[in-house]
Amino acid sequence: MTGRTDVCVVGAGPAGALVAHRLASAGYDVTVLDAGPRFDGEDEDRTERMERALRPAHHPLSVWGMGGERDAYSTTGERHYPLNHARVKGVGGSTLHWQGMVMRLHEADFERRTRDGVGADWPLSYEDLQSYYAAAEREMGVAGASDNPFAPPREEPHPLPAFPPSYSDSLFAAACERLEIATHSVANARNSEPFDGRSPCVGYGTCRPVCPSGAKYTAEVHVRKAEAAGARVVPEAPVHRLETDASSERVVRAVYASGNGEETVEARQFVLAAGGVEIPRLLLLSASDRHPDGLANSSGLVGRYFMDHLFAGMGGTFDGEVGSNRIGFLTSESHQFYDDPGQASGSIPASDADLGPVKLEFLNYDGTGTVRAPSPVRIALDDGGWGDALAERIRERYGNGIAIGALVGQLPREENRVTLDPDTTDDYGNPVPDVQWHLDGRTRRTIERANEIQRAVMDELAVDIDWVVGPENTGPAFHHMGTTRMGADPETSVVDARLRTHDVANLTVASSSVFPTSGAMNPTLTIAALALKAADHVAADLSGNPPE
Repeated sequence: MTGRTDVCVVGAGPAGALVAHRLASAGYDVTVLDAGPRFDGEDEDRTERMERALRPAHHPLSVWGMGGERDAYSTTGERHYPLNHARVKGVGGSTLHWQGMVMRLHEADFERRTRDGVGADWPLSYEDLQSYYAAAEREMGVAGASDNPFAPPREEPHPLPAFPPSYSDSLFAAACERLEIATHSVANARNSEPFDGRSPCVGYGTCRPVCPSGAKYTAEVHVRKAEAAGARVVPEAPVHRLETDASSERVVRAVYASGNGEETVEARQFVLAAGGVEIPRLLLLSASDRHPDGLANSSGLVGRYFMDHLFAGMGGTFDGEVGSNRIGFLTSESHQFYDDPGQASGSIPASDADLGPVKLEFLNYDGTGTVRAPSPVRIALDDGGWGDALAERIRERYGNGIAIGALVGQLPREENRVTLDPDTTDDYGNPVPDVQWHLDGRTRRTIERANEIQRAVMDELAVDIDWVVGPENTGPAFHHMGTTRMGADPETSVVDARLRTHDVANLTVASSSVFPTSGAMNPTLTIAALALKAADHVAADLSGNPPE
């Protein structure tokens, strides 16, 4: 398809889908280009994908068709970054296999430099985003109890009632109460009751990597709504580059691959919503004589300040039934150590170290699926024995395995970056992304602090600990942030508070790539809120009435 439109959106994940729906509903002509296929959304197809995920004969990447030359990447930093482990190229993006946890950043996350003297302040506040958070929760259908005493202010309850706490939650809650740690519900983007034409959760327990019932929100919901409002969605259309006009101050077309070679879409406004790795890659691939270092890169910061959340956790054997592996998502957490990670609590001593936020997660599964945590089957196999002995060990592990996790954020550092690897190319001959990833000392100390808190909880439960994920064997949560950072100064950022690039007047970025700091909260709700905000700004520009 070669044509002209009001808005060209690159990427059909949650940000792109929400932008497309909002703008198409306002009467604008919208075209969405996505690099991957459109998956069959029928229940039978989702059930088949679930079975593929559960059977060991299938590689995990096969569930959503990842891998091969199309998805090649490099990782040349201090730590290997397994990029394909948790991304999906296709209509729906990462929400096709995400965990579905949606929480707002804290007020402190927007003022990290002012409050802690590290990182950067955002050019907008929590109050600036508050109404968009509420709108995002309504669009997704978020279930929650609004009972988190550490969360920022809310203007209204969650749209859907919360899921009840699990049995293992009650075990953790009792231990935490003795340690003076408050527990509370987790907001989830999955239906606790029928909503928006989708069924309530029926408990398949395979939320990651696939929800067969459709109860968990995926961006496909708003892709369909955008199409109903008149938007065009073009799958399997990887964008190779963006081209500018003679002044080099406006993008005029996106060039993408199709079965007929290269085709183009011309538009008045362009929105990049392809995630924190592919967005900087596309901007770097769009280098030209007037933009020799890449499009929108006069600051030299496109691709820099890459951040992720790190996992800390431990698991082991509890003397009794815990009901693990019956719920595929989290129902309880504690944000008590988020704004004050060094506080004392019960038998947990205070720490005066320089620490970042910690989000404690009480896992409803016994370690399977967590970062580098062995599965119960693997533990049983490592213990030796076959036949009846092996079967008995597996039964033991599935009956009383228990685990606790945490997310910890990274500081934004220039050396953590996404760049191009000219020596490795994809199936179209374009350089693949190279993720250069390191851990800083503050992040390591925060992971150690998380482990200290977790061990106190596990000791209170008298758990025989089998595995620990700490600073040396941690891994990413695959929340790609920071590669086109937001800021007021064009010399130290890529986009402004309106999510528009400083260098190119009609180019907007709707993604976690604009996060100046990472916090320790799952980022999708903030991505959605920013996408709705970006859509309003794009609509104002299209109408000829941009805000002051």
